[in-house]
Amino acid sequence: VRSVVEGAPELGIDVLTLYAFSSENWKRPQDEVGYLFGLLKQYLLSEIAELDANEVELRFIGDWERLPADLVTLLRGALDRTAGNKGLKLVIALNYGSQDEILRAARRIAVDAAAGKIDPDAIDEAFFEAHLDTAGLPPPDLIVRTSGEMRLSNFLMWQAAYAEFV
Repeated sequence: VRSVVEGAPELGIDVLTLYAFSSENWKRPQDEVGYLFGLLKQYLLSEIAELDANEVELRFIGDWERLPADLVTLLRGALDRTAGNKGLKLVIALNYGSQDEILRAARRIAVDAAAGKIDPDAIDEAFFEAHLDTAGLPPPDLIVRTSGEMRLSNFLMWQAAYAEFV
């Protein structure tokens, strides 16, 4: 991860999204889930100072606030520390599933439409995208599957409509 984060800006990459924990990962054995959370904690604790010094701005997508409370506290601290940095935007997908993201966005829009806050006829692609976790970020140009799989695996399904696979 460190090599990719360090190399991305050198390659002209402004936004890098890493799939760290999918919403489907909860189905794994509990000790494995705990291990994955431990890796994330270790990464943040050991790398946050360098990320901040290199002007990396962290962002999290997914339903990450449902993770264990101590991890959420650490994540919020990392967000606060890197807020406003002007370098690479490092987006980490945590408790993320694209179908869940789309459903959460649709629910928020439906609530506002039912309350009369928005006109359903005003809902277009740009409006919908503004309600996704990735609002304000460009769509990915490239999806890299390190496992060699050639499927989305519930990752950025809306956003990756025109992305290339490697």
